[in-house]
Amino acid sequence: WDALIALIKQRQPKKIGINISKDFGHADGLDQTDYDEFQKRLPNELRSRVVSAEPLAIRWLETRTEREMQFYPQLIRTTHAIIEEGFSERVIVPGVTTSDDVVWWFRQKIRDLGYDTWFHPTVDIQRADPDNKEAQRSFSSRPKNDVILPGDLIHVDIGITYLRLYTDIQQHAYILRPGETSVPESIKTAFAKANRLQDILTSQFKSGVTGNQMLAAALAQAKQEGINPSIYSHPIGYHGHAAGPAIGMWDQQSGVSGTGDQVLRKNTAYSIELNASSLIPEWKKTIRIMLEEDAFFDGQKVRYIDGRQKEIYTIPRFDRYNQQ
Repeated sequence: WDALIALIKQRQPKKIGINISKDFGHADGLDQTDYDEFQKRLPNELRSRVVSAEPLAIRWLETRTEREMQFYPQLIRTTHAIIEEGFSERVIVPGVTTSDDVVWWFRQKIRDLGYDTWFHPTVDIQRADPDNKEAQRSFSSRPKNDVILPGDLIHVDIGITYLRLYTDIQQHAYILRPGETSVPESIKTAFAKANRLQDILTSQFKSGVTGNQMLAAALAQAKQEGINPSIYSHPIGYHGHAAGPAIGMWDQQSGVSGTGDQVLRKNTAYSIELNASSLIPEWKKTIRIMLEEDAFFDGQKVRYIDGRQKEIYTIPRFDRYNQQ
C-alpha cells in the first residue's frame, strides 16, 4: 500500500480509477477490504479523484484485436462443424438416440478436439404434440432424456472456448419422416421469419447507438412485419456473456437498465441471439425458432464471423441419397 500511495503522489493523476462497477461484474473486482485499506491510506486531498474504472475496463474487454479476429473465424467454424456432425445420421438414430445422448456426444467431441465448453450444451425437441407446449416452458424445465423421433424439430445451444475466446451458437435440425425429402413448408416459413429477425436486428448496428435503442427499434420493426420476436443478444469475446451493451434479455424486452445503456463501439463482437414464434397449423401449436450466431462490428457494418444457418439440417441428409 505504501508503494502504491507513493506512486500516486509522484504521478498526480487527475483521476484514480478503481475496479468497481454498479452494472458490470467484469469491472467490479475490488473487494471491500482492499477498498477500505486503500481509502484509509490515501491522503484526503486525493480522495475526490477516485472514480470507477468501468469505462476503461469495458472498452479493453470488449475490443477485439486484429490478431484475435484471425483466430475467431476458425473457432466459430469448428463450432459449426461440431453441430453439423452432431445433428446428422452419424450421431442420431431416430427412435433410439435421446436428446441427452446427443448432449454428451457434443461434450466428448469438444474434448476430443482439445477445446472446452463454457456451459453444458442443451438439446431440446419440439414436435407435433399439441398438449406439449414447448414454446412456453423455461430452459430449466425441458426434459433431459427425450427419445428423438421422426418428425421432430431439434435445437442445440452450444459454446466452446479456446485461446481465451468464446463462441455461442444455436441451430436446428429436422428428423425426416418416412417418405419425406425435406423440411415441411410451415417449419421452413417459421425459420425464415427468424432469419429475417436476425436481419432486422443487425440493420440496427450503428456506432453510438445504445443496446436499448437497438432493441426497441428491432422489436418495433419486427412486429410491423408480422413477426413475433424476442431478442436477447449480448457481447462475446473474453467471456461468453461479455462486457459491452446488452441488447435485451429474455425477460427484459423493454430494455435492460445499466448494461443496455452502453453504446455500440467499433471492433466488437456479439452473439446475435433471439427467437421468433410461429404457429405450425398441422401441429396445432406454436413453436419457437431459436437462433444464435456470432458476429463482428467494425464500426461501419456488422458481419457474421463464419456465416449463419439459413436452412434447417435434415436427418438424414436426403440430398446425399438423391443423386442417382
